[in-house]
Amino acid sequence: MRQRSDNDKSVFEAAQGSVSWKSPANIAIIKYWGKYPVQLPMNPSLSFVLKNSVVKIRMDYEIKTGDHFRLAHFSINGSQNDAFKKRIAGYLEGLTGYFPFLKHTRLRIESSSTFPHSAGIASSAAAFSALALCLCSIETEIHSGKSEKEFFHKASFMARLGSGSACRSVYDGMVVWGKTPYLPGSSDEYAVRLDDQSVHPDFFSLRDAVLIVDSRQKKVSSSAGHALMHQHPYRSARKHQAENNLKRLLSALKEGDFRTFGEVAENEALSLHSLMMSSDPGYTLMHPNSLRLIEKIRDFRRETNIPLYFTMDAGPNVHLLYPAEYSDRLVPLIRDELYDLCENGEWIDDAMGHGPVNMGKEV
Repeated sequence: MRQRSDNDKSVFEAAQGSVSWKSPANIAIIKYWGKYPVQLPMNPSLSFVLKNSVVKIRMDYEIKTGDHFRLAHFSINGSQNDAFKKRIAGYLEGLTGYFPFLKHTRLRIESSSTFPHSAGIASSAAAFSALALCLCSIETEIHSGKSEKEFFHKASFMARLGSGSACRSVYDGMVVWGKTPYLPGSSDEYAVRLDDQSVHPDFFSLRDAVLIVDSRQKKVSSSAGHALMHQHPYRSARKHQAENNLKRLLSALKEGDFRTFGEVAENEALSLHSLMMSSDPGYTLMHPNSLRLIEKIRDFRRETNIPLYFTMDAGPNVHLLYPAEYSDRLVPLIRDELYDLCENGEWIDDAMGHGPVNMGKEV
């Protein structure tokens, strides 16, 4: 992605306005774990976005030649968050080579989230994808000319620089990030969406019930976990495993093979947590109730032969994956048997979403 030169004066004309995007969290089936500078993945990953777990961002901007970049305001769900504001400001300042207008821009950012922050539901992915989409919208308003494909490629590229998995949240459907021989056109620099012919229609009604085991911020951040992969004794084996699992998963998605899909999802989730526990230093993000939920899920599947599977991100919460046709059987299971293992009985009834939405100037 080429950085624009300061010689392009057209982007520095005085302008002001407001843009807003709603962007979803995504849940990875093939996990991204370990990276190279700058935010390039150690292995390819595959995910789908969620319907109800979203972040909305409104970005008010004022561009004046001679002014300097300033993030004047940042809030999450109406409250100030100085730590995240500092992270966002650093991210934005690092993008001035790609968005030269930022050097002369004053921003106000208001965000809201429908799910717990930093609890392992890819909140950063939703937030940074929304931020990147807002920046690309501002660029379009003051310097139009990109096609829709170019717009989303750039948004994915920019989102990646804030949070690796965020590059997958700018699309709908099944999305792959990371160069792999099994998908032509795949890239380490931005994510690509699988075309509809590569995904069986049954998967478009995929359900995801997110069981909130613990909503508190994780004790070890994903960034710290990625760094520990540099010297991990299983690093090479993990890269090989991810490629093989991706190959199996791409075939399962095309053929409508939900059993293989579920087996890969569970293998990847447990592998991710095993990598954390076997790092140096090792750490555990699973909760005792996470393990209890996994056992109940396996027992239910064995007793009923219903294709209920699980996955987990880098946190204690458990995602139940199942075809929509079994909702009538599984929602009662959650309420009757799994509810007590969730924090305050909290769970999110979610599903595969339709990707980000341009909210225009809506607050």
